[in-house]
Amino acid sequence: MIVALILFWLAVAIIAYTYFIFPLIIFLRGRLWPRPYKSGEITPKISMIITAHNEAASIGAKLSNAISLAYPKEQLQVIVASDGSEDATCDIVREYADKGVELIELPRLGKAKSLNAAVESASGEILVFSDANSIYATDALRALIRPFFDPDVGGVAGHERFLSKSSNELAGAGEKDYWRLDRRLKMIESSGGSAISAAGAIYAIRRKLFNPVIEGVTDDFYTSTGIIAQGYRLVYTPDAVAYESVESSRNEEFDRKVRVITRGWRSVLSRRALLNPFRYGFYSLQLFSHKVLRRLVVIPLLILLLVSPFLWRHGFVYKLAVVGQFVFYGLAALALLLESTRLGQLKIFRIPFYFCMVNLASLIAAFNVARGRQINLWETRRQGGKSTLEPEVRNTSAEEKILL
Repeated sequence: MIVALILFWLAVAIIAYTYFIFPLIIFLRGRLWPRPYKSGEITPKISMIITAHNEAASIGAKLSNAISLAYPKEQLQVIVASDGSEDATCDIVREYADKGVELIELPRLGKAKSLNAAVESASGEILVFSDANSIYATDALRALIRPFFDPDVGGVAGHERFLSKSSNELAGAGEKDYWRLDRRLKMIESSGGSAISAAGAIYAIRRKLFNPVIEGVTDDFYTSTGIIAQGYRLVYTPDAVAYESVESSRNEEFDRKVRVITRGWRSVLSRRALLNPFRYGFYSLQLFSHKVLRRLVVIPLLILLLVSPFLWRHGFVYKLAVVGQFVFYGLAALALLLESTRLGQLKIFRIPFYFCMVNLASLIAAFNVARGRQINLWETRRQGGKSTLEPEVRNTSAEEKILL
């Protein structure tokens, strides 16, 4: 019984630190020891890098959006690296050649090699990385570039706003809830030093700081954390907004989570030097808490689930733990049963469901890494034939970020 008590409270401590204490530490640091950065209206030459594999459904809307952004046209280079596309992606990109869009046709190499090839052709002082299905707010580039006025800033992370194609998509609704929390954490982290990493839909780095992306990692994490490794700051600006649709299928969203977290583990391993607090200070604690503990918290969650019933007779706290877990996981199960109903979209159901889905994906990803599985290629999965984002948001200004 002593072993069960030790395991119970150790699990509780890890879970409490991961989800409550660590965010509180981040909040207090940002408020008590802020590190503001300079910002200015500058327009350096920038290169927008887009890697694409079978993106015919969305690449046209993406390029129309890119060339219409509020940034000097002579200072904007748009490069599309096609990674062995077998659909009409390359034909669509060629239609934009007279508007300054450059196409690099490659055999199927994987995203890392395609991205590296695109950067080799870049002439901009600043590299902007974007997804083929993300649509930028009109003033997103200007907002993304302003922090580079500060010489200590090596990279800038923008804000992803997720749009569901259906109001009855449980995974998509949970994804948006998660990113609302993630946005707040990034803002606080950035105010006190550096954000942990950037999201692939919208971020930028100084060209001189780019190092070729290695295979098997999450390219946005690997590239953006390389900024911190070289002694520069990675800051977050919510004014640089990119819109992206979430996966409309629960199964597809789960598969994507497994792929992303598997690659994310390899990314952290590749940047494990950043976990040294004697060299990288508080950032090491951020990285460990956010990218290591959060992905392993499924283990103390399972321990808590297994040992709690054995402690039922030892006090009210243990009874409360058993009942609380039963209710929480029961709500997640009910979310599946009620998924197609309006009731199933209530936060009381979708938050437990998404929490369980992400942690199950983390567990499978950990097994993938343990058995040496590496994911180098990706397949594009889009619902429908044409992007539904472009007519809604291509002229949206950053002021509308308050809608999130």
